[in-house]
Amino acid sequence: MPRGEKTKYTDKQQRKAEHIEESYEKRGVPEDEAEARAWATVNKQSGGGERKGGSGRSKGETAKRAERKDSAHRTADARQGKSPNKGSARSSTSTSTALADMTRDQLMEKARERDIRGRSKMRKNELLRALS
Repeated sequence: MPRGEKTKYTDKQQRKAEHIEESYEKRGVPEDEAEARAWATVNKQSGGGERKGGSGRSKGETAKRAERKDSAHRTADARQGKSPNKGSARSSTSTSTALADMTRDQLMEKARERDIRGRSKMRKNELLRALS
């Protein structure tokens, strides 16, 4: 059973969770399990509740976008039977997720290594964009 209140989720996220839950129930998954899987899916795709006053661990839009893209690529690869370690053409997408987890100072060091112009005045999101 999913824990916590769901008031921090947008209406769109709640509708998405309901739709996913119904889909699981049609496939014979028990109601509690279907609800838990649905909220886990919404959290994975969007990073959790998006209303103000959330968990305090919010990620920037750029980081969320990079993680969603990476997740979608891994799902597509899995459907085609590719294992994550087969050296697919998307090896750089895992880098973008790793970049999103870095601090600004770590990103600045990478930007320095790649000699990116204007890096000293960039914010973390701008560094992420420049490096990916």
